[in-house]
Order: sequence, then structure tokens, then C-alpha cells
Amino acid sequence: MARDPFRRRRGRGVLRVLWVLLAVVLLGALGVGVFGPRIVADQLNPVTARSPWPVSPQAQALHDRLVIGDLHADALLWDRDLSVRRPEGHVDLPRLDQGNIAIQVFTAVTRSPRGQNYAENEAAAPDNITPLVIGQLRPVQTWFSLKERALDQAARLRRLAEAEPASLRLIRTRGDLDAVLADRASGSRVIGAILGIEGAHPLEGDLTNLAVLEGAGYRLVGLTHFFDNELGGSLHGQSQAGLTDFGREVVAEAVRRGMVIDLAHASPQMVRDVLAMPGTRPIISHTGVHGTCNTPRNVQDELLQAVAASGGIIGIGFWPDVTCNDSPAGIAASIAAAIALVGEDHVALGSDWDGSVGVPFDAAGLPALTQALMDAGLTEDEIANVMGGNMVRYLREVLPRA
Repeated sequence: MARDPFRRRRGRGVLRVLWVLLAVVLLGALGVGVFGPRIVADQLNPVTARSPWPVSPQAQALHDRLVIGDLHADALLWDRDLSVRRPEGHVDLPRLDQGNIAIQVFTAVTRSPRGQNYAENEAAAPDNITPLVIGQLRPVQTWFSLKERALDQAARLRRLAEAEPASLRLIRTRGDLDAVLADRASGSRVIGAILGIEGAHPLEGDLTNLAVLEGAGYRLVGLTHFFDNELGGSLHGQSQAGLTDFGREVVAEAVRRGMVIDLAHASPQMVRDVLAMPGTRPIISHTGVHGTCNTPRNVQDELLQAVAASGGIIGIGFWPDVTCNDSPAGIAASIAAAIALVGEDHVALGSDWDGSVGVPFDAAGLPALTQALMDAGLTEDEIANVMGGNMVRYLREVLPRA
């Protein structure tokens, strides 16, 4: 029986159409992976100032002498090359270096609820991060596991440190911290990086996963983020509950391991419960002062005082939802209010760079804050403490020795 040449041609035509469709899908996925992070970061992480803030020679000279540390940046979420200066977002190694930042905490965001807000979020709400992870073409296992997302972000930071050893070094211990600071004092421009998780839901309800995350380099544990989780209530959740039994186990084990407990998104009752546990010395990595900026994002003043009384530190954020003023002067006013409330030895920087917020300057523009603090009347010692001295002292006292 003779073959139908028209059927063969039709078959080849169908195959060509299928190959073209597959190519379009692959190119579309590649386009999302290449261009998506920049588009999203441009929209969610703007620098709100239209031009650089003026900095006097005196302020720049002081800034250049400081040891500077920041307690919170979410740059790892965006899957961009942090080794080169980027046009989007707030943080990369060149901009950190230009801002004279010695120690930067890089925090892994693994889940956030659809419709995220400061007042109340459902724990069961659809997740915003899953589409971003898939769109950025992260490994398939990260599409389905919060633990794997945290491990993936840690691996990216470790690879960056391995590829750029003169520019970035991962800090796990007090010895690592001291080595970075000693090298910088000798003229090196290396930046020390500390890994943190924003919300302990990557533990996936299993205490043994704390050791897994610690082994990946994590040294700071935020207990909750924008929703209630297995550890207890979020500041922005529905229950406003304190620590669960599992949460108490995690806190006790983290303290035993010399990990930093971060209460930035914890419910008031969770803050009280953590402070009541023996040996805890938590921080609030990024917030404002509620008495100065009355928004639902800011922790109550008496809780800030209780955290400071335990020996912890308070990181002041850079975005207007916590400062009520979108300028360096607004951040400086919040810092001055925090000093008046808890004392100059317990106030630090908690920018929330790349955290889906607009800020008046990126990492390179940080000298504008030194200028604003000088303009606000802070002394050089107060400025040195807030800009990094308090953070360094705290880490030397809390991190494991080796």
C-alpha cells in the first residue's frame, strides 16, 4: 500500500509546530528567569530619592572611619548576581563596599502570604514566594519545600563567597567575625556575611532541621514572619498567640547552639514568652519605635525596652512604614528616639534592603545616614555605636566561639 505523501507532510508540519511551541515556552521561561528578577525588584525595591543626598566632607570622613553593620537585607530572594553593581534593588557587593559596610546579615525569605499586610494575615493564604521561585528557575526541589528554599539561598551566598574571597566571607563564629574585622583594620575591603532566616517555617515542624540549617551557615533565626507558624503567633497573624511547645524547643536549642533569636515579626506574647525563657538574649532586627511612629508594623515601646534589658539590640529600619518619614532625617529621628527609649548601647541598623520596601538610599548611599545623625546632634561615639559598634559587640558575645 503506497504511503500518503500529504499525511507525511502534515505530520512533519505538526512536529514543527510542536517544536516551535516548545521553543516559545522555553524562551519565555528563560526570559522570566533573566528579566523577571530585575522587573520585580525595580517595582518592589525602589530607591525613593530622585537624587543623591548631600554629604559633607566631615560626615564622609567620619563614615569612612566607622565599623558598620546592618542586621537585615533580603537580597538573596531575588536571584541576581551580587558580585557586580546592579541597577535594581538595594544591595550588591560593590554597593556594600561603597557604603563601607563591614558586616551584612543576609536573610532568607521563603514564604509570604498573598495580600500581605501589617494588620492580619491568614496562615493558609496562597504563597507569594512560590511563583517567584519558579519564575526564577530555581531548582525544582525549592518549588515544594521551604527548607530547600532556605538551603538554596544559603548555597548561593556560599558560592558567592567562594567565587569572591577578597570581597565576601561567611561568618559562622566569633573567630570568623574577629578575622574579618582584623583584615579590614589592615586595609582589606572584605565584607562579612551572616545568614539568617525570616521566619522559622523552613524547619517544617522538625527540630532536627535546625541543625541542617545551622550546617548550611545560618546563625540568625527569625521565629515568625507575616503569618502564624508552628512556633507561634506573628505580629501580623490572626492568633496573636505566644510560643507553642515546638517554638519553645526551637528557642532552647537555638540558644544552646549560639544562634541569634530575632523577634522582628513576633507577636507581643511571643516576645514575652521568649524573654521569659532562661538564657535568651533576642534581637529585633528591623523595626521602628511605636511611640514615635504609630503603625502596626512597629513593636510596642515596652517590648523594645524589655529586649534591650535582656542584653539584646534593636535594628531601626529605613522604610517609611517604620519611620513615618521617607528621608535620612526620618531614619535619624527614629534612631534618636530609640536611643532615648532603650539607651545608646542597644540600637543598631536594620535596613530591610531588598525586602519589598522603598528606601531613601541603597547600600552605596549609606553616608547620607551618617550626615543625618550628625545633623540630629548625635555624638561621634553614639554614631559609631549605632552604625555598627553595638552589633559587633552583641555578636561577639552571642555567636559560638568556634
